[in-house]
Amino acid sequence: MRTWRSLLVFLRPYTGRFGLSLVLGVLGSFLDGMTFMLLIPFLRAVFGQQALPQAGIGSKAEQFLNWMLGPLLEGASRDRAFVVVVSLILVAVILKNILTYLSRLYGQSAQELMVRDMRTALYTHLQGMRLDYFQRTRGGQLLTRMLADTEQVKPVVGDWLAELVRSGTTALVYVIILMTISWRLTALALVMVPALTFALRPLLQKLRGRAKLLLDDRGELTSLMQETVSGVRLVKAYGGEPYERERFRAAASRYARGMIRWQKLALISQPISETFGALVTVVLLYVGVQMTSGPGATLEPAGFIAFLFVALRLLVPLKYLSSFPAQAQSALAAGERILEVLEEPALEARAAGTEVVSGFEGGVEFRDVAFAYGDNTPVLEGIAFAARKGEIVALVGPSGAGKSTLVDLIPRFYDPTGGAVLLDGRDVRAFTLASLRSLMGIVSQETVLFNDTVKANIAYGALDRFSPAQIEAAARAANAHAFISALPQGYDTLLGERGTRLSGGERQRLAIARALLRDPPILILDEATSALDTESERLVQEAIDRLLEGRTVFVIAHRLSTIQHATQILVMEKGRIVQRGRHDELLAAGGLYRRLYEMQFGAESRPALTV
Repeated sequence: MRTWRSLLVFLRPYTGRFGLSLVLGVLGSFLDGMTFMLLIPFLRAVFGQQALPQAGIGSKAEQFLNWMLGPLLEGASRDRAFVVVVSLILVAVILKNILTYLSRLYGQSAQELMVRDMRTALYTHLQGMRLDYFQRTRGGQLLTRMLADTEQVKPVVGDWLAELVRSGTTALVYVIILMTISWRLTALALVMVPALTFALRPLLQKLRGRAKLLLDDRGELTSLMQETVSGVRLVKAYGGEPYERERFRAAASRYARGMIRWQKLALISQPISETFGALVTVVLLYVGVQMTSGPGATLEPAGFIAFLFVALRLLVPLKYLSSFPAQAQSALAAGERILEVLEEPALEARAAGTEVVSGFEGGVEFRDVAFAYGDNTPVLEGIAFAARKGEIVALVGPSGAGKSTLVDLIPRFYDPTGGAVLLDGRDVRAFTLASLRSLMGIVSQETVLFNDTVKANIAYGALDRFSPAQIEAAARAANAHAFISALPQGYDTLLGERGTRLSGGERQRLAIARALLRDPPILILDEATSALDTESERLVQEAIDRLLEGRTVFVIAHRLSTIQHATQILVMEKGRIVQRGRHDELLAAGGLYRRLYEMQFGAESRPALTV
């Protein structure tokens, strides 16, 4: 019930549309029932009897029809009564189908809008999550919940739910009709129905548990596919196709086996329901024949035939009502997976401050900062330094020293677990994330580009704020204009997924153009020139030199030759600052910086191997 209540919240804005769907469905069910009630006068006319008995005679159903149709059929011949009844049946069928169509149309529109809101809520919630959530959650699992799980939930809180109400209403109308024809036969049928519900209950409990495991397996399959596509260059370079095929085959087989196990349980509910319906029909036939034959007959043959028609028709909504719980289990399991994401605390959104940063004048200070991921060993301890406006602070050290984590604390991708990061003397946690991050430009080793035009990637998130001339000026300053102009549509060229049609140096220059366009006062460079060839590095370094002018810069250096003019160099090891100073001072002092410098330049000065 908790899952139901949580999912139905998304239907609340469309209660009017959904309610109209239900009302139209109920009216359609009533007309459907009236169609079968009209069988009584139809059959009486066929058997050569008066279409309706005299007032006060016959079953409750016949008395109701006498009240409703008496003026139309009074004194009518057999042929005229036949025409009137058949016309009424046709009109009722046509009206019923029009109402059913409109009911389903409104229901479908309500459920599509509801799922749109659900997906939007998921996407918005995920944007409020911190980076560590995405690091511990596979992207394929999130994609599956965003697309496949919401699609699976859609009918159970939309069309299926509406059909459940329609079927319930139809069943109620049919039961009332049956009661008016023969309350004894109806009571006999209703006594047998609860047995089916109790028989299916253990089955339903197993279905939901297996459905959730099945959805997890589908998420893993999506994740594997996503990883293989994004890493296709590595797969081909190392001849990993057989390995990846085997991994995918194993995951697909695991999903198929799970689906087969689930279907074994899900499909069994239908034959159980149909067998039960056949049993009820046989019992009704036996008892009904006894009631219509012999001197003590209490039911007319026309009434009994109409009762059978309605009883058989009742099996359709009863079949849906009995199978709905089984159908709903997989959808509810998908709903639970969606709610797991929505109920995950959006720590970044919750921790956002309320003050808007008006500007950057003083500097950035780390005051005895410590940080750890969850309950793990601290990544940073006792970090204390200050970077005044306009200074260049370089971070060097072996891999795993905590350099990237340190700069991630400035835009609040993470918050310190101890101490504080200050901006102009104020704790950055007091500021809104949007205003804080608007002061910063970030250029990292792995440039993120989207499947969009060049100009949209340079002016990411703010294309309407910048003119084409401003975008081109930023590209020229980043040494990117030449290669952009050579693209098929220039600045309007689509880059493809992750910008794979560009080289590493070209992607890096677009990232620099992106930062230049926003003109941020604080700049973070995370190994921005590593893994580039000499010519690309020269072009990128020229662009970076323009980018550094007049800004406070934090640079993680891969090549120590690029930081020789830094205002201060922080040497990190095992999460601590072990040395600090300028390049010449650190070389003279010896220690870790000198060892790193000699290792790098010693390696670069060795003669290259020739083939």
